[in-house]
Amino acid sequence: MPLVYSTNPDFNIPSEEERKVETLPPSKQKLTVYLDRRNRGGKSVTLIKGFIGSDEDLTALGRSLKSRCGTGGSIKDGEILIQGDCRDKVTTFLTGMGYVAKRGN
Repeated sequence: MPLVYSTNPDFNIPSEEERKVETLPPSKQKLTVYLDRRNRGGKSVTLIKGFIGSDEDLTALGRSLKSRCGTGGSIKDGEILIQGDCRDKVTTFLTGMGYVAKRGN
């Protein structure tokens, strides 16, 4: 978040604790698992959308999904990308962890 200068003497700069996003418990998360081929040179990617929480928790979930599927992937813009078509594996793994997960396509 960029720093904004103000002439208001009562202006408070928000601290890091105020900016933290609280991660919802898995039973409250509604994740959607898609297969995406756009702008990827013909390669298919499993895309997981809808995670609400901190970047650290999203990274940990992405790491466990990549390990479970045995493929590579990344985390970009609040979405998890897993290489290849792993929709069935990802959906069963997420529901086993307690997430509400469904296939998008």
